[in-house]
Parts: sequence; C-alpha cells; structure tokens
Amino acid sequence: TPAPPTRRVVDAPVRALHWLMALCFIGAYASADGERWQWLHVSFGYTLAGLLAARLLWGTLGPRPARLSGLWRRVSGLPAWTRSTRAGRVDLRQGQNLLLAASVLAVLALIAPLTLSGLAVYQEWAGHWLEELHESLGDALLALVLLHVVTVLTLSLLRRRNLVAPMLSGRAPGAGPDLVKRPHAGVAAVLVAAVLAFWAWQWQTAPAAGAAGPGAHAAPSHPH
Repeated sequence: TPAPPTRRVVDAPVRALHWLMALCFIGAYASADGERWQWLHVSFGYTLAGLLAARLLWGTLGPRPARLSGLWRRVSGLPAWTRSTRAGRVDLRQGQNLLLAASVLAVLALIAPLTLSGLAVYQEWAGHWLEELHESLGDALLALVLLHVVTVLTLSLLRRRNLVAPMLSGRAPGAGPDLVKRPHAGVAAVLVAAVLAFWAWQWQTAPAAGAAGPGAHAAPSHPH
C-alpha cells in the first residue's frame, strides 16, 4: 500500500526556532529559583532573546510561509469575524485559526519585555519592583504557552488531524504542491550550531560555585 501523500508546509528554520524557544523557556523557568542555577537561568534568557531576534528576522525576510505577516493577517480578521458572529453567521474554523494565530503572536510579543526586564534585574538597574514585574511577565508567558498548547491539542482532536506533526517533520497530509519549496535545512543547522556554541561558551565562563555576579543577591525568580 503506497504511503498517503504529504506536502511540505513548515521549513526547517521555523521548526528549529520553535523548539529551541520552547526548550529555553522551560529551562529558564525551571532554573529561576535560587542563586545556584542563576548562570543557567541567565544563559537560557540570553538565548531566548537571541532566538526571538532570529525569528523576527526570518519572519520578515524569509520565505512567504514563514513570515509573521501571515499570522497578523489572520488576527486582523477578528473585527470582521466578530461582526459576522453577532449577525448569527458563526465561522468556527476561522475562530479557531484566529485563536491559534493570536496565541503565537502573544507569546512572541511577551518575550521581549520579559527578557529585557530580566536583564535589568540581573544587572541591578532598578529596584525590587522590576523583579516583581519580571516574575509577573514570566507567569503571564507561561499561561500563554499553556493556552497555545491546549489550543493545538484541542484543535487536533476537533479536526482529527495531528497539528503537532508538521512542526516536527515539516510535512502535513494532503495532496498538492509543497507550500514551502525549499526546507532551508542549512539555515536551521546554523541556528542550532550557534545556540550550542553560545551554551558551550557560557559553560566555559560560568562562575565558580558560590561566586557572586551581577544580581547574585537578588536572582530573578522567573525566566529572562
């Protein structure tokens, strides 16, 4: 029996950035409490900020399917969808797509203030109020990430289609031409290599146990 047809819908850099950002946020959140793992927490935070910059760059200059403008176009349809719903014409699928796109954009939008506030806390640029703000932003990002995960899993059940698989393999079931003409695996390899090199450098320059660093007495309680 021949395998069912598939087509490429997500390129390799988008997939690499997606999972690296997820890994960094989980690692930063898990290492947030206490001074013992502060250098690890800060390393994940710096990496997350760099990955956000790379995602914005690829989402602006990369191939059309990878551009963030596509997500923005979906979200910009919210007013029209709301008017249609009030008139009794409910498009559930469009509403689902709106929620999914909005959750992705909200996560990306919150990373910038989270990492900037974390840097300010680490460098002791402000008082305790900024540390509390950083913690609140970390909790808010965690809530958005959980909302995104629940949305993807729920839509997978409703549509009877695995929406996680394309972010792993880059391909989705269905006949027709590939939406992504080239996988751009080389760009993804460079991204992964850059992250690993940065982590190796951070490991080599990590302070000795008990050594004080910027913000050592007031380590942020949530991720950069």
